[in-house]
Amino acid sequence: MRYRVTHSTHYDYTETVTLCHNQARLTPSSEGRQQCRRYLLTVDPTPKVVRERRDYFGNRVTYFGIEVPHTELVVNMVSEVVTEAAPTQLQLGAERAWEQVRDAVLFGEDAELRLVQQFLCDSPLVRTMPELSAYALESFTPGRGLMEAAIDLTHRIYTDFSYDPTATTISTPLDQVWEERRGVCQDFAQLAIAALRGIGLPAGYVSGYLETLPPEGGEKLVGSDASHAWFSLYLPEVGWLEFDPTNDQMPTEQYIVLARGRDYADVAPLNGVIYGGGPHTMKVSVDVVDLDGPI
Repeated sequence: MRYRVTHSTHYDYTETVTLCHNQARLTPSSEGRQQCRRYLLTVDPTPKVVRERRDYFGNRVTYFGIEVPHTELVVNMVSEVVTEAAPTQLQLGAERAWEQVRDAVLFGEDAELRLVQQFLCDSPLVRTMPELSAYALESFTPGRGLMEAAIDLTHRIYTDFSYDPTATTISTPLDQVWEERRGVCQDFAQLAIAALRGIGLPAGYVSGYLETLPPEGGEKLVGSDASHAWFSLYLPEVGWLEFDPTNDQMPTEQYIVLARGRDYADVAPLNGVIYGGGPHTMKVSVDVVDLDGPI
């Protein structure tokens, strides 16, 4: 699949911003089944300084600093991404008991496993909870295959929790999501991560996009797409396997990976510091267009 992704962010400030420093994680990943062929980041007002780097997790980060007074900020990323179908993950490690995977990671001595072990620990937005560990163990029963158990946990989150974009914000704690049983993709991914880490399995956070289709008989609205999130689970000698509890499935070629980390705090599309500004509003629009589809 070949996609063009347009991710636009517009800030309106009630007071003048005299200086701002920002970092953007808006460049799609180029790894595995996905390649970002080209991308263009534009910022208005024009930054004084722009630099690119890779962060600790390998994500592309663009730093920009604006030194002219402004009352609005527009950040626009346009990228072209090619994706392929994910491997037939259902067969990979399906017969390997999850306890064997847990022990292999926990007691692993090689360099790769030592890096993976950090995904067993709590992170800024994901704290393990006894309730979530018990919830995971309902799927991860003794001797059950890792893949079968992970798919079951994904399905249970999909059925036990309601998608409600008004229920949470970026800062809503997991215990509230657990108690109220509602949230969005970010919440469901982080809930699964906490549940898995609580039983000794390394789990990570994946941010990106998912192509959406227009209603039957209708046209797709410009800006109607949105950022998406799901989780990954590590299997030694295979790598990271991905699951989407919001849609009760494993990612397909319609999924576009933006960044990876321990939780949302590691992969926020935009963050930074401003001087001035006062109360402000932010609008985000996302378009994912299939370049090989019908015009």
